Order: sequence, then structure tokens, then C-alpha cells
Amino acid sequence: MNIAVLSGKGGTGKTTISTNLALALNANYIDCDVEEPNGFLFLNPQITDREQVMVDYPAIDMDKCTYCGRCADICQFNALAKVNNDIMLFQKICHGCGACEIVCEAGALKYNKREIGIIEVGYAYDIKCIRGILNIGEPMAVPVIRQIIKTLPDGLNIIDCPPGTSCNVVSSIKEVQGAILVTEPTEFGLHDLKMALELVKKFNIPFGIVINRDDGQDNMVKQYCNRNKIDIIGTVPYSKDIARLYSKGDVLYYNPKYRQIFDALSEQARGVLKWN
Repeated sequence: MNIAVLSGKGGTGKTTISTNLALALNANYIDCDVEEPNGFLFLNPQITDREQVMVDYPAIDMDKCTYCGRCADICQFNALAKVNNDIMLFQKICHGCGACEIVCEAGALKYNKREIGIIEVGYAYDIKCIRGILNIGEPMAVPVIRQIIKTLPDGLNIIDCPPGTSCNVVSSIKEVQGAILVTEPTEFGLHDLKMALELVKKFNIPFGIVINRDDGQDNMVKQYCNRNKIDIIGTVPYSKDIARLYSKGDVLYYNPKYRQIFDALSEQARGVLKWN
């Protein structure tokens, strides 16, 4: 079973919840936040395998090219452009759809491959850990995320999704059976939580809410969830001590003061998301 942990905005504590929940559930930890994959900073797994992520891009044979511009006209992503008597190629925004090769009557186009990132696999605390890393300067994270999702291990997987509600997040949740939405009791947190809620509802994914940095009061997030009959499956308190441990890269689950928070959260998640 695949459980996504996501948030409408960055900085809510999504990775804190993901890593510690994976330990509480003895689940595989999958980091799909490939532009900022910081879960390994806390779990610190021993890396056992690395795999390149390759994508297609068009290569133009200038000896055959007639500079007709059909390839540029068909490209929906503006990866090709006809400029005077030249065809310009912008490799990094090519989606590898193959349309330019199809319309090239001169046969001047073929596809090569290039690396845009890597996937690392390792083990820590007796759980399997996987993360994708997008190369610096690459604009498209989706191919890395897709490659991770295609090879998810058997068993229970906790998927640490990218922040927001973009195509990166959509690619991360396509194969999930439940979602945990992490938010914070602020105006920004509630605003972006509502967007994340719309996303999981669109895909008919069962979900529950975790409030991080909870103030212990009947705050705006709790009021919103109560009004809309949304399950709150756990809270993590607003704490200077937690912030200090986080800044050191410590795992909260193995701190006696906080272990029970994630044990309780894992039990609540089992009930709300209904898996066995």
C-alpha cells in the first residue's frame, strides 16, 4: 500500500512527518521531493544502489535538415525554434513526445538520451529508503518522479511528496491508496491546505490531516476541519525543543519524549485510511 504525505505549501513539516511515520510503521520511505530531497539527512541510510534517470531529446542532422520549420511548429513546449535559416534546440524543456521526428520529412531528426538525475536506494533503521535527486539546473522533475513510482517496492510505502499542488505532486500520488496532508495553524497553512484537499478529492484518495507546530488551541485549522467533517489524525506540538532536534538532523521517533506522538499518529492513520 502506498500512502502519500503532502502539503499545500513548503515548510509545514512534511518531511518530519514522513520520516518519523515511516519508522513508526516500519514502512519503506520514498522521497519524491526530488528538487529538495532532504529526508535522507535525518534517516542517513547506507546507500546500496544508484541509478541514472535518462530522458530523450532530439538531435538534428544539419546535413539533412532543410530548415522547413515543421519541427518547431509542431512542438507544444517551444523546445525547437526556427530562427532565420537555423533551427535552435532547447534540450532542457523537451518533453520527448516524438512529434518533431514524425513531421520531419527529411529524416533529419533522431532521439538521443541524456541524464537529468539519479535515484538512490539504501537502508536505515531496518527500513528501505529511496530518493530521487534532480540534477542542478534541470527544470523538469516529473521524469525522475515517474521512474521512482514505477519501481516502488512491495509492502507499505510512505511517499514524501513535493510541496504544492503542481504536476510534480500529481505524478507522486497517481499510485497511492491514501494521503496524509500536513499543515500548520496559520492563514497561509490553511489557504494552501484547501488546495491540497481539492487535489486528493479530485483523485478520490482517502485522507486525513496532521497539524504540525500545533498551538494546542482551537485554531483556524481545527475549526475548518470540524466544520467540514475532516479527520485530524494527529498533531505535533509547537516546541523549541523539536526545532532544536530538527536543526541537528535528529530523528524524533527515537526520542522518548516524542515517540508516542508518532505511534499514536500511525494508529490513527490506520483507522482513517483503512488499511490492514
